[in-house]
Amino acid sequence: MRIQLSDHFTYAKLFRFTLPSIVMMVFTSVYGVVDGFFVSNFAGKTAFAAVNLVMPFIMVLGGIGFMVGTGGTALVSKVLGEGDREKANRCFSMMIRLTLILGAVLSLGGVIFMRPVAVFLGATPEMMADCVRYGRITIFFNTFFMLQNVFQSFLIAAEKPKLGLAVTVAAGFTNMALDALFVGILRWGSAGAALATGLSQCVGGLLPLFYFLRPNRSLLRLVKTRLERKPLLRACGNGASELMSNISSSIVSIVYNFQLLRYVGEDGISAYGVLLYVQFIFIAIYIGYSIGSAPVVGYHYGAGHSGELSNLLKKSTLLMGASGLLLAVLAYALSDPLARLFVGYDATLFALTSHAFRLFACSFLLAGFNIFASSFFTALNNGAVSATISFLRTMVFQTSSVLILPVLLGVDGIWWAITVAELCACVLSALFLVWNRKRYRYG
Repeated sequence: MRIQLSDHFTYAKLFRFTLPSIVMMVFTSVYGVVDGFFVSNFAGKTAFAAVNLVMPFIMVLGGIGFMVGTGGTALVSKVLGEGDREKANRCFSMMIRLTLILGAVLSLGGVIFMRPVAVFLGATPEMMADCVRYGRITIFFNTFFMLQNVFQSFLIAAEKPKLGLAVTVAAGFTNMALDALFVGILRWGSAGAALATGLSQCVGGLLPLFYFLRPNRSLLRLVKTRLERKPLLRACGNGASELMSNISSSIVSIVYNFQLLRYVGEDGISAYGVLLYVQFIFIAIYIGYSIGSAPVVGYHYGAGHSGELSNLLKKSTLLMGASGLLLAVLAYALSDPLARLFVGYDATLFALTSHAFRLFACSFLLAGFNIFASSFFTALNNGAVSATISFLRTMVFQTSSVLILPVLLGVDGIWWAITVAELCACVLSALFLVWNRKRYRYG
Protein backbone atom coordinates (compact mmCIF):
# COMPACT_ATOMS: atom_id res chain seq x y z
CA MET A 1 0.00 0.00 0.00
CA ARG A 2 1.42 3.37 -1.03
CA ILE A 3 2.11 5.81 1.79
CA GLN A 4 1.43 9.47 0.99
CA LEU A 5 2.72 12.63 2.64
CA SER A 6 -0.87 13.59 3.50
CA ASP A 7 -1.49 10.42 5.55
CA HIS A 8 -1.86 10.18 9.32
CA PHE A 9 1.30 8.48 10.55
CA THR A 10 1.17 5.71 13.13
CA TYR A 11 4.42 4.22 14.45
CA ALA A 12 4.18 1.44 11.88
CA LYS A 13 3.53 3.78 8.97
CA LEU A 14 6.26 6.18 10.11
CA PHE A 15 8.71 3.30 10.33
CA ARG A 16 7.77 1.98 6.89
CA PHE A 17 8.04 5.40 5.27
CA THR A 18 11.38 6.36 6.83
CA LEU A 19 13.00 2.90 6.64
CA PRO A 20 14.24 3.32 3.04
CA SER A 21 15.88 6.62 4.03
CA ILE A 22 17.48 5.05 7.09
CA VAL A 23 18.80 2.10 5.13
CA MET A 24 19.91 4.48 2.37
CA MET A 25 21.98 6.60 4.76
CA VAL A 26 23.40 3.58 6.59
CA PHE A 27 24.37 2.01 3.29
CA THR A 28 25.99 5.27 2.19
CA SER A 29 28.00 5.29 5.41
CA VAL A 30 28.95 1.64 5.11
CA TYR A 31 30.42 2.02 1.67
CA GLY A 32 32.29 5.07 2.90
CA VAL A 33 33.68 2.93 5.70
CA VAL A 34 34.81 0.36 3.14
CA ASP A 35 37.16 3.03 1.75
CA GLY A 36 38.76 3.34 5.17
CA PHE A 37 38.98 -0.42 5.64
CA PHE A 38 40.80 -1.01 2.36
CA VAL A 39 43.11 1.99 2.71
CA SER A 40 44.04 1.09 6.28
CA ASN A 41 44.64 -2.61 5.62
CA PHE A 42 46.19 -2.41 2.14
CA ALA A 43 47.87 1.01 2.00
CA GLY A 44 48.90 1.40 5.67
CA LYS A 45 48.18 3.71 8.56
CA THR A 46 49.97 6.73 7.03
CA ALA A 47 47.70 6.69 3.97
CA PHE A 48 44.73 6.07 6.29
CA ALA A 49 45.67 9.09 8.41
CA ALA A 50 46.10 11.20 5.25
CA VAL A 51 42.61 10.32 3.99
CA ASN A 52 41.09 11.20 7.37
CA LEU A 53 43.02 14.47 7.49
CA VAL A 54 41.57 15.82 4.20
CA MET A 55 38.10 14.31 4.62
CA PRO A 56 36.68 17.35 6.50
CA PHE A 57 37.48 19.62 3.52
CA ILE A 58 35.86 17.19 1.10
CA MET A 59 32.74 16.98 3.26
CA VAL A 60 32.44 20.78 3.40
CA LEU A 61 32.26 20.95 -0.40
CA GLY A 62 29.78 18.08 -0.62
CA GLY A 63 27.77 19.64 2.20
CA ILE A 64 26.56 22.32 -0.20
CA GLY A 65 24.41 19.55 -1.67
CA PHE A 66 22.84 18.87 1.73
CA MET A 67 22.04 22.57 2.06
CA VAL A 68 20.27 22.72 -1.30
CA GLY A 69 18.59 19.35 -0.77
CA THR A 70 17.20 19.87 2.72
CA GLY A 71 16.25 23.53 2.25
CA GLY A 72 14.82 22.87 -1.19
CA THR A 73 12.88 19.83 -0.03
CA ALA A 74 11.35 21.77 2.86
CA LEU A 75 10.19 24.47 0.44
CA VAL A 76 8.89 22.02 -2.16
CA SER A 77 7.09 19.90 0.45
CA LYS A 78 5.38 22.99 1.85
CA VAL A 79 4.29 24.05 -1.65
CA LEU A 80 2.95 20.53 -2.31
CA GLY A 81 1.00 20.76 0.97
CA GLU A 82 -0.48 24.05 -0.28
CA GLY A 83 -1.64 22.22 -3.42
CA ASP A 84 0.51 23.98 -6.06
CA ARG A 85 2.26 21.13 -7.88
CA GLU A 86 3.35 23.28 -10.85
CA LYS A 87 5.20 25.69 -8.57
CA ALA A 88 6.73 22.74 -6.71
CA ASN A 89 8.18 21.40 -9.97
CA ARG A 90 9.64 24.81 -10.82
CA CYS A 91 11.29 25.14 -7.42
CA PHE A 92 12.62 21.59 -7.64
CA SER A 93 14.12 22.27 -11.08
CA MET A 94 15.79 25.46 -9.83
CA MET A 95 17.48 23.52 -7.03
CA ILE A 96 18.95 20.97 -9.42
CA ARG A 97 20.27 23.65 -11.78
CA LEU A 98 21.81 25.50 -8.84
CA THR A 99 23.50 22.28 -7.68
CA LEU A 100 25.07 21.70 -11.10
CA ILE A 101 26.45 25.24 -11.24
CA LEU A 102 27.83 25.24 -7.71
CA GLY A 103 29.24 21.73 -8.12
CA ALA A 104 31.29 22.68 -11.17
CA VAL A 105 32.72 25.80 -9.52
CA LEU A 106 33.59 24.06 -6.25
CA SER A 107 35.19 21.09 -8.02
CA LEU A 108 37.50 23.35 -10.00
CA GLY A 109 38.48 25.38 -6.94
CA GLY A 110 39.00 22.31 -4.78
CA VAL A 111 41.31 20.62 -7.26
CA ILE A 112 43.41 23.77 -7.68
CA PHE A 113 43.80 24.51 -3.96
CA MET A 114 44.12 20.97 -2.61
CA ARG A 115 47.83 21.18 -1.76
CA PRO A 116 47.59 24.49 0.18
CA VAL A 117 44.58 23.07 2.02
CA ALA A 118 46.56 19.95 2.98
CA VAL A 119 49.35 22.15 4.30
CA PHE A 120 46.86 24.20 6.31
CA LEU A 121 45.32 21.04 7.77
CA GLY A 122 48.73 20.01 9.11
CA ALA A 123 49.74 17.24 6.71
CA THR A 124 53.19 15.88 7.51
CA PRO A 125 55.70 15.34 4.64
CA GLU A 126 54.94 11.61 4.80
CA MET A 127 51.19 12.22 4.44
CA MET A 128 51.29 15.01 1.84
CA ALA A 129 51.29 12.93 -1.35
CA ASP A 130 48.33 10.81 -0.22
CA CYS A 131 46.43 13.89 0.99
CA VAL A 132 46.75 15.68 -2.36
CA ARG A 133 46.17 12.58 -4.46
CA TYR A 134 43.06 11.41 -2.61
CA GLY A 135 41.67 14.94 -2.26
CA ARG A 136 42.02 15.97 -5.90
CA ILE A 137 40.52 12.80 -7.32
CA THR A 138 37.57 12.84 -4.93
CA ILE A 139 36.84 16.54 -5.40
CA PHE A 140 36.91 16.10 -9.19
CA PHE A 141 33.64 14.16 -8.75
CA ASN A 142 32.15 16.66 -6.27
CA THR A 143 29.27 17.70 -8.58
CA PHE A 144 27.95 14.13 -8.59
CA PHE A 145 28.40 13.90 -4.82
CA MET A 146 26.31 17.04 -4.42
CA LEU A 147 23.62 15.72 -6.77
CA GLN A 148 23.49 12.49 -4.79
CA ASN A 149 22.98 14.44 -1.56
CA VAL A 150 20.27 16.61 -3.13
CA PHE A 151 18.30 13.71 -4.61
CA GLN A 152 18.35 11.75 -1.34
CA SER A 153 15.96 14.35 0.06
CA PHE A 154 13.91 15.07 -3.07
CA LEU A 155 13.16 11.40 -3.79
CA ILE A 156 11.37 11.26 -0.43
CA ALA A 157 9.39 14.43 -1.15
CA ALA A 158 8.46 12.84 -4.49
CA GLU A 159 7.06 9.84 -2.51
CA LYS A 160 9.75 7.58 -3.99
CA PRO A 161 11.89 6.61 -0.95
CA LYS A 162 12.35 3.06 -2.26
CA LEU A 163 13.83 4.39 -5.50
CA GLY A 164 16.25 6.46 -3.42
CA LEU A 165 17.25 3.32 -1.56
CA ALA A 166 17.76 1.38 -4.80
CA VAL A 167 20.00 4.13 -6.19
CA THR A 168 22.06 4.22 -3.00
CA VAL A 169 22.45 0.43 -2.99
CA ALA A 170 23.62 0.53 -6.61
CA ALA A 171 26.13 3.27 -5.78
CA GLY A 172 27.27 1.41 -2.68
CA PHE A 173 27.93 -1.88 -4.44
CA THR A 174 29.78 0.03 -7.14
CA ASN A 175 32.04 1.61 -4.52
CA MET A 176 32.71 -1.62 -2.65
CA ALA A 177 33.43 -3.61 -5.79
CA LEU A 178 35.79 -0.96 -7.14
CA ASP A 179 37.52 -0.61 -3.75
CA ALA A 180 38.23 -4.33 -3.77
CA LEU A 181 39.54 -4.08 -7.35
CA PHE A 182 41.50 -0.82 -7.22
CA VAL A 183 42.87 -1.03 -3.66
CA GLY A 184 42.76 -4.70 -2.73
CA ILE A 185 43.84 -6.29 -6.03
CA LEU A 186 45.54 -3.59 -8.11
CA ARG A 187 47.04 -1.91 -4.99
CA TRP A 188 46.43 1.64 -6.20
CA GLY A 189 46.28 2.84 -2.60
CA SER A 190 44.53 6.10 -1.72
CA ALA A 191 44.14 6.99 -5.42
CA GLY A 192 42.19 3.78 -6.01
CA ALA A 193 39.92 4.47 -3.04
CA ALA A 194 39.24 8.01 -4.30
CA LEU A 195 38.46 6.79 -7.81
CA ALA A 196 36.11 4.10 -6.47
CA THR A 197 34.26 6.71 -4.40
CA GLY A 198 34.01 9.17 -7.30
CA LEU A 199 32.63 6.60 -9.77
CA SER A 200 30.06 5.42 -7.22
CA GLN A 201 28.93 9.02 -6.74
CA CYS A 202 28.34 9.23 -10.49
CA VAL A 203 25.90 6.35 -10.11
CA GLY A 204 24.18 8.00 -7.12
CA GLY A 205 23.92 11.39 -8.80
CA LEU A 206 23.10 10.56 -12.42
CA LEU A 207 20.46 7.82 -12.05
CA PRO A 208 17.94 10.09 -10.24
CA LEU A 209 18.74 12.90 -12.68
CA PHE A 210 17.73 10.69 -15.62
CA TYR A 211 14.61 9.57 -13.73
CA PHE A 212 13.33 13.10 -13.09
CA LEU A 213 14.18 14.29 -16.61
CA ARG A 214 11.67 11.80 -18.00
CA PRO A 215 7.89 11.64 -17.42
CA ASN A 216 7.37 9.68 -14.18
CA ARG A 217 4.74 8.71 -11.62
CA SER A 218 6.21 10.68 -8.73
CA LEU A 219 5.03 14.04 -7.40
CA LEU A 220 7.98 15.81 -9.03
CA ARG A 221 9.71 16.15 -12.37
CA LEU A 222 12.28 18.48 -13.90
CA VAL A 223 10.81 21.26 -16.05
CA LYS A 224 12.17 24.23 -17.95
CA THR A 225 12.39 27.26 -15.69
CA ARG A 226 14.66 30.20 -15.04
CA LEU A 227 16.53 30.68 -11.79
CA GLU A 228 14.58 32.94 -9.43
CA ARG A 229 16.39 34.67 -6.61
CA LYS A 230 13.63 34.58 -3.98
CA PRO A 231 12.97 30.80 -3.78
CA LEU A 232 16.68 30.00 -4.14
CA LEU A 233 17.65 32.32 -1.30
CA ARG A 234 14.77 31.06 0.81
CA ALA A 235 15.71 27.41 0.28
CA CYS A 236 19.44 27.95 0.80
CA GLY A 237 18.81 30.11 3.85
CA ASN A 238 16.59 27.43 5.35
CA GLY A 239 19.03 24.64 4.46
CA ALA A 240 21.96 26.61 5.82
CA SER A 241 21.67 24.65 9.07
CA GLU A 242 22.71 21.45 7.28
CA LEU A 243 25.57 23.27 5.57
CA MET A 244 26.52 24.82 8.88
CA SER A 245 26.45 21.39 10.46
CA ASN A 246 28.77 20.03 7.76
CA ILE A 247 31.15 22.97 7.96
CA SER A 248 31.14 22.97 11.75
CA SER A 249 31.68 19.21 11.91
CA SER A 250 34.57 19.52 9.49
CA ILE A 251 36.13 22.34 11.50
CA VAL A 252 35.64 20.31 14.67
CA SER A 253 37.38 17.37 12.99
CA ILE A 254 40.29 19.64 12.13
CA VAL A 255 40.49 20.78 15.77
CA TYR A 256 40.35 17.14 16.90
CA ASN A 257 43.21 16.32 14.53
CA PHE A 258 45.32 19.22 15.82
CA GLN A 259 44.72 18.15 19.42
CA LEU A 260 45.44 14.51 18.66
CA LEU A 261 48.66 15.36 16.86
CA ARG A 262 49.64 17.35 19.91
CA TYR A 263 48.70 14.77 22.56
CA VAL A 264 49.10 11.45 20.76
CA GLY A 265 50.65 11.86 17.30
CA GLU A 266 49.76 10.18 14.01
CA ASP A 267 48.19 7.19 15.82
CA GLY A 268 45.65 9.55 17.35
CA ILE A 269 44.42 10.67 13.93
CA SER A 270 44.11 7.05 12.80
CA ALA A 271 42.14 6.16 15.96
CA TYR A 272 39.86 9.14 15.47
CA GLY A 273 39.37 8.10 11.86
CA VAL A 274 38.04 4.72 12.99
CA LEU A 275 35.68 6.43 15.43
CA LEU A 276 34.38 8.70 12.69
CA TYR A 277 33.79 5.84 10.26
CA VAL A 278 31.75 3.92 12.81
CA GLN A 279 30.02 7.10 13.97
CA PHE A 280 28.96 7.71 10.34
CA ILE A 281 27.06 4.42 10.39
CA PHE A 282 25.31 5.00 13.73
CA ILE A 283 24.54 8.67 13.12
CA ALA A 284 23.28 7.71 9.64
CA ILE A 285 20.28 6.07 11.34
CA TYR A 286 19.30 9.40 12.89
CA ILE A 287 20.03 11.36 9.72
CA GLY A 288 18.09 8.88 7.60
CA TYR A 289 15.08 9.12 9.89
CA SER A 290 15.26 12.92 9.86
CA ILE A 291 15.54 13.05 6.06
CA GLY A 292 12.65 10.61 5.72
CA SER A 293 10.32 12.40 8.12
CA ALA A 294 11.14 16.01 7.11
CA PRO A 295 8.99 16.08 3.94
CA VAL A 296 6.04 14.77 5.99
CA VAL A 297 6.55 17.55 8.55
CA GLY A 298 6.88 20.12 5.76
CA TYR A 299 3.73 18.90 4.00
CA HIS A 300 1.54 19.02 7.12
CA TYR A 301 2.98 22.41 8.05
CA GLY A 302 2.03 23.74 4.60
CA ALA A 303 -1.42 22.18 4.90
CA GLY A 304 -1.98 23.65 8.38
CA HIS A 305 -2.37 20.25 10.10
CA SER A 306 -1.11 21.15 13.59
CA GLY A 307 -2.37 17.88 15.07
CA GLU A 308 -0.18 15.89 12.71
CA LEU A 309 2.84 18.03 13.61
CA SER A 310 2.26 17.22 17.28
CA ASN A 311 1.84 13.55 16.44
CA LEU A 312 5.10 13.43 14.45
CA LEU A 313 7.07 15.30 17.12
CA LYS A 314 5.93 13.05 19.98
CA LYS A 315 6.55 9.82 18.13
CA SER A 316 9.91 10.96 16.80
CA THR A 317 11.16 12.06 20.22
CA LEU A 318 10.33 8.65 21.68
CA LEU A 319 11.97 6.84 18.76
CA MET A 320 15.15 8.91 19.03
CA GLY A 321 15.41 8.19 22.76
CA ALA A 322 14.94 4.44 22.40
CA SER A 323 17.32 4.12 19.47
CA GLY A 324 19.93 6.26 21.27
CA LEU A 325 20.02 3.90 24.24
CA LEU A 326 20.28 0.88 21.95
CA LEU A 327 23.09 2.34 19.84
CA ALA A 328 25.11 3.48 22.87
CA VAL A 329 25.04 -0.04 24.34
CA LEU A 330 25.85 -1.57 20.96
CA ALA A 331 28.78 0.80 20.36
CA TYR A 332 30.28 0.00 23.76
CA ALA A 333 29.92 -3.75 23.23
CA LEU A 334 31.48 -3.64 19.73
CA SER A 335 34.42 -1.40 20.59
CA ASP A 336 37.02 -4.19 20.45
CA PRO A 337 35.76 -5.97 17.28
CA LEU A 338 35.39 -2.71 15.37
CA ALA A 339 38.84 -1.46 16.40
CA ARG A 340 40.35 -4.81 15.41
CA LEU A 341 38.66 -4.67 12.00
CA PHE A 342 40.45 -1.44 11.06
CA VAL A 343 43.71 -1.39 13.03
CA GLY A 344 44.16 -4.88 14.41
CA TYR A 345 47.56 -5.05 12.71
CA ASP A 346 49.02 -2.57 15.26
CA ALA A 347 48.66 -3.50 18.96
CA THR A 348 49.25 0.01 20.31
CA LEU A 349 46.87 1.62 17.86
CA PHE A 350 44.26 -1.07 18.53
CA ALA A 351 44.37 -0.46 22.31
CA LEU A 352 44.08 3.31 21.82
CA THR A 353 41.15 2.98 19.40
CA SER A 354 39.23 0.47 21.51
CA HIS A 355 39.56 2.59 24.66
CA ALA A 356 38.55 5.74 22.79
CA PHE A 357 35.45 4.11 21.35
CA ARG A 358 34.16 3.00 24.76
CA LEU A 359 34.24 6.63 25.91
CA PHE A 360 32.88 7.90 22.59
CA ALA A 361 29.86 5.54 22.74
CA CYS A 362 27.96 7.64 25.30
CA SER A 363 27.44 10.40 22.72
CA PHE A 364 24.90 8.27 20.84
CA LEU A 365 22.42 8.58 23.73
CA LEU A 366 21.57 12.17 22.81
CA ALA A 367 22.78 12.70 19.23
CA GLY A 368 19.56 11.48 17.63
CA PHE A 369 17.34 13.93 19.47
CA ASN A 370 19.59 16.86 18.52
CA ILE A 371 19.76 15.85 14.86
CA PHE A 372 15.99 15.42 14.64
CA ALA A 373 15.31 18.75 16.41
CA SER A 374 17.43 20.63 13.87
CA SER A 375 15.77 18.80 10.98
CA PHE A 376 12.31 19.43 12.44
CA PHE A 377 12.80 23.20 12.35
CA THR A 378 14.25 23.00 8.82
CA ALA A 379 11.07 21.21 7.74
CA LEU A 380 9.06 24.00 9.37
CA ASN A 381 11.02 26.42 7.16
CA ASN A 382 12.65 27.97 10.25
CA GLY A 383 16.27 27.94 9.14
CA ALA A 384 17.35 30.32 11.91
CA VAL A 385 16.52 27.97 14.78
CA SER A 386 17.76 24.94 12.88
CA ALA A 387 21.07 26.64 12.08
CA THR A 388 21.46 27.80 15.68
CA ILE A 389 21.07 24.26 17.00
CA SER A 390 23.50 22.87 14.42
CA PHE A 391 26.06 25.64 14.88
CA LEU A 392 26.11 25.57 18.67
CA ARG A 393 26.03 21.75 18.82
CA THR A 394 29.11 21.33 16.67
CA MET A 395 31.08 24.54 16.27
CA VAL A 396 30.67 25.95 19.79
CA PHE A 397 30.01 23.04 22.16
CA GLN A 398 32.30 20.45 20.52
CA THR A 399 35.13 22.86 19.78
CA SER A 400 35.07 24.23 23.33
CA SER A 401 34.95 20.74 24.80
CA VAL A 402 37.82 19.36 22.74
CA LEU A 403 39.99 22.36 23.62
CA ILE A 404 39.16 22.53 27.34
CA LEU A 405 38.62 18.94 28.49
CA PRO A 406 42.12 17.64 27.54
CA VAL A 407 43.59 20.25 29.89
CA LEU A 408 41.57 18.69 32.72
CA LEU A 409 41.44 15.02 31.72
CA GLY A 410 44.36 14.52 29.33
CA VAL A 411 43.78 12.43 26.19
CA ASP A 412 40.51 11.04 27.60
CA GLY A 413 39.13 14.56 27.52
CA ILE A 414 39.31 14.46 23.71
CA TRP A 415 37.15 11.34 23.60
CA TRP A 416 34.64 12.70 26.16
CA ALA A 417 34.27 16.02 24.31
CA ILE A 418 31.50 14.92 21.95
CA THR A 419 29.32 13.55 24.76
CA VAL A 420 29.57 16.82 26.71
CA ALA A 421 28.70 18.75 23.55
CA GLU A 422 25.64 16.55 22.85
CA LEU A 423 24.41 17.08 26.41
CA CYS A 424 24.61 20.87 26.04
CA ALA A 425 22.90 20.69 22.63
CA CYS A 426 20.11 18.51 24.04
CA VAL A 427 19.21 21.17 26.60
CA LEU A 428 19.24 23.83 23.86
CA SER A 429 17.08 21.76 21.48
CA ALA A 430 14.50 21.11 24.20
CA LEU A 431 14.30 24.81 25.01
CA PHE A 432 13.70 25.73 21.35
CA LEU A 433 10.96 23.10 21.03
CA VAL A 434 9.20 24.48 24.11
CA TRP A 435 9.56 28.13 23.06
CA ASN A 436 8.10 27.52 19.59
CA ARG A 437 5.23 25.19 20.49
CA LYS A 438 2.56 27.91 20.30
CA ARG A 439 3.92 29.42 17.10
CA TYR A 440 3.64 26.13 15.19
CA ARG A 441 0.84 24.70 17.36
CA TYR A 442 2.46 21.31 17.89
CA GLY A 443 2.42 21.46 21.71
